[in-house]
Amino acid sequence: MSMSFEAESLSIPDVLAITAARYADSRGYFWMTHRKSEFRALGIDEEFVQDNHSRSSKGVLRGLHYQNAPAAQGKLLTVLTGTIFDVAVDIRPGSPFYGKHADIILSEDKPVMLYIPPGFAHGFCVLSERADVLYKVTSEYSPANEAGIVWNDPAIGIQWPVDNPILSPKDRKLPVLRAAKVIF
Repeated sequence: MSMSFEAESLSIPDVLAITAARYADSRGYFWMTHRKSEFRALGIDEEFVQDNHSRSSKGVLRGLHYQNAPAAQGKLLTVLTGTIFDVAVDIRPGSPFYGKHADIILSEDKPVMLYIPPGFAHGFCVLSERADVLYKVTSEYSPANEAGIVWNDPAIGIQWPVDNPILSPKDRKLPVLRAAKVIF
């Protein structure tokens, strides 16, 4: 079988937009969203240990979330329905991209996934009426290690495509990056 995946770095080299081959006919389409050997060939040699499915309505913003060591998570995101604006913020101490972000629009209409390695905060907002996002993670959810950064931290400067997003009470109270607990 030929390579089904191609990877392209976003504005932060370790954050990858992964395009998959999609095979369509009159019945619909088929696409492979993960194959360990092919991901390894792209330089992603992670073991994904948990899958999460999030459904959100238009204007919902989730994030910016991460887990500290020893439960830091890498993520592989796929949009099943709808369209999202997705963001990864580099919070790796000593990284030349620390505090910088990469963003991309992901949609059910294009077979593009996003790979975010451990050491990044992640968030997205929903642009369509509804969006279903499936994401694989490299470490199981750990309440003791969960953390986050407020979505509109001016030092990060994300240009979100929504002015007044729908946030969870928990996400409203997240600190700015310089005050966040970051352990990697």
